[in-house]
Amino acid sequence: MIGFIINAIKIIFLLGFLIFIHEGGHFIVAKLCKVKVNEFAIGFGKTIWQKQGKETKYAIRLIPLGGFVSMEGETEESNEVGSFSKASIPRRIAIVAAGALVNIIFGILVYFILISTVGISFADASRDTFLNRIYYGSIATKDFILELGNSVIQMFTHGISFEQMTGPVGISEIVIKTTGIANYIYIMAVISISLGITNLLPIPALDGGKIVLLIIEAIRKKPLKIETEAKLQLLGFSLLIALSLYVTYKDILRIF
Repeated sequence: MIGFIINAIKIIFLLGFLIFIHEGGHFIVAKLCKVKVNEFAIGFGKTIWQKQGKETKYAIRLIPLGGFVSMEGETEESNEVGSFSKASIPRRIAIVAAGALVNIIFGILVYFILISTVGISFADASRDTFLNRIYYGSIATKDFILELGNSVIQMFTHGISFEQMTGPVGISEIVIKTTGIANYIYIMAVISISLGITNLLPIPALDGGKIVLLIIEAIRKKPLKIETEAKLQLLGFSLLIALSLYVTYKDILRIF
């Protein structure tokens, strides 16, 4: 029973934290761009806690598998001061991209810190200095970023293998198997980067898809019809749900 509780805490904390910094990226950049945020929520479904701020309602919802930042004029036309729809396209792109970029930057920084502190040891103890650790940590992180970039390129040039994808069930199994704080934080960094990259894919309903629509708006000099955008978002969401169910099914088969 204790083991089950510990594993549940590990999973909930990891997912909750990564969702928090992702949505926090959207929230902070929206505030910097003077866009009004109506609600900042972690989770979906029924609200289990909420607090009304001066402008924004902060909430925690029952299902901890996501979150959202609801901005004025994000899904409808609004002439109110601070409307997302009235912000310039570069500002809207910055707001939309911020969540994924925070996840990627966080993951890379955590990797650098880990590799610079606990990931490198020298046979010659006299060389094991702070500056040496920073230096070799920087080199290792650079190689890690290059490898990451190469993986992203291969994902597009060689196609995405559904068999290699991992959903919430598979992620939970990986988190449960972590041993020690360093290993747990490392897995958190890897999942954070994966979450960031996934969200930047040009699929409607993901941040990357929203960025594509904003680029199209910039080229056309006018936004798509609200009905057209809603249909694209619904299509993208439906595809994501179908993919999630398939990946979850494959995760369960791998476990059992």
